[in-house]
Amino acid sequence: MTATDYQAPTNAYSDPNVTPPLAQAIPLGFQHVLAMFASNVTPSIIVAGAAGLAFGGPEQVYLIQMAMLFAGIATLFQTVGIGPIGARLPIMQGTSFAFVGVLAGVAATQGLGVALTACIIGGAIHFSLGSVIGKIRWLFPPLVTGLVILAIGLYLIPVAIKYAAGGAADFQMAAESFGSLKHWSVALTVVIVSLVLKFFTKGITSNAAILIGLLTGYLLAFIVGMVNFNAVGNASWVTGIQLLPYGFEFSLGAVIAVTLVSVVSAIETVGDASATAKAGAGRDATDEEIAGATYADGLGTAIAAFFGGLPNTSFSQNVGIVGMTGVMSRHVVTIGGLVLIACGLVPKIGAVIASMPLPVLGGGVIVMFGMVAAAGLNVLSEVNLNRRNMVIIAISLAVGLGLNLVPTAVQYLPGVVKTLMTSAVAPTALCAIVLNLVLPEEEAA
Repeated sequence: MTATDYQAPTNAYSDPNVTPPLAQAIPLGFQHVLAMFASNVTPSIIVAGAAGLAFGGPEQVYLIQMAMLFAGIATLFQTVGIGPIGARLPIMQGTSFAFVGVLAGVAATQGLGVALTACIIGGAIHFSLGSVIGKIRWLFPPLVTGLVILAIGLYLIPVAIKYAAGGAADFQMAAESFGSLKHWSVALTVVIVSLVLKFFTKGITSNAAILIGLLTGYLLAFIVGMVNFNAVGNASWVTGIQLLPYGFEFSLGAVIAVTLVSVVSAIETVGDASATAKAGAGRDATDEEIAGATYADGLGTAIAAFFGGLPNTSFSQNVGIVGMTGVMSRHVVTIGGLVLIACGLVPKIGAVIASMPLPVLGGGVIVMFGMVAAAGLNVLSEVNLNRRNMVIIAISLAVGLGLNLVPTAVQYLPGVVKTLMTSAVAPTALCAIVLNLVLPEEEAA
């Protein structure tokens, strides 16, 4: 059964509190999971690699489990809610790509303890934004948010290419085979299958195109002898959750960088909440729904970090599913959240994901990261590209990406400031916000 088999009239399921029959609700819940599953676990794999964790090892498996478990828990915060927490809309939460650049840099230089501590504090600050989010939205017009999203995608694209080519020494892979035809054959298989399914099929196969592409690449990698299942055999069936698995280590620079990205993530969640209400019910999101969505975002991030999970955010691709099916039921997405929780509690599932060779993952993230950059361009398309705004775009990207590409340019700055200035996302956001506030608007001709 596909989504197109049971599209309902908008007025039938436009109420978030109405649930379709289980024969429809359960497949729709699984479809929400399929649409976001690959994107949800990828950030944990990247940050684990940057932190120097053994590829496919038990620590990486644990981080993948936490990504699934707390994406599910954060989704329940949104759909079920606790008091003012949660939009009580069909919003699917997942591990955010926006934080990957900052967290990979912090994990590589200062360790996962510092990175996760910053996420705990950043999540708490993110949570507090729920009470003021409506008042500070003016600081983040499309010019600023589009630039930040574009910077995230551009920063991550080199990582995608490195993975597709087979990784490198700093990502726990043998550098001798880097760029081999075998690696690129697997990566390009993922890309081609994903594109074919996305644009030439409909329903679940289209929405889960990247996931199916990854599975196809995984199969090819297994056939050519690139997959090692030793970790899967050694993994248990039931997980033990650890509180502060890497300790609590405070770094002001890391906290500032994560907090800046958290603010941008909060603005994105506001957009997703608004888009969900418009797509599923044809109305604007209420102030309570926007505040509740922000509270759930921050709480999900903070709690996940206590147990080794990375920051959560709303997933825009799932908004598209709501619009496509016309099913606004929050209980459908609750089913998806419960599926993720079940996956997160079974280490063997995490071990299977961790056994995925880097070229397979690389093929998937070429598409994913490229789409992040494209999403930023889509937001910027709303902006009047006059001389003022072009200057803001030029300087913000030049400073943000330039310092990230040449970190030695600020090697004499204090550690806290250096971490902030070389994180790509943070300096891009700072430049865009300041220049947008300082430079006068151009008068219309």
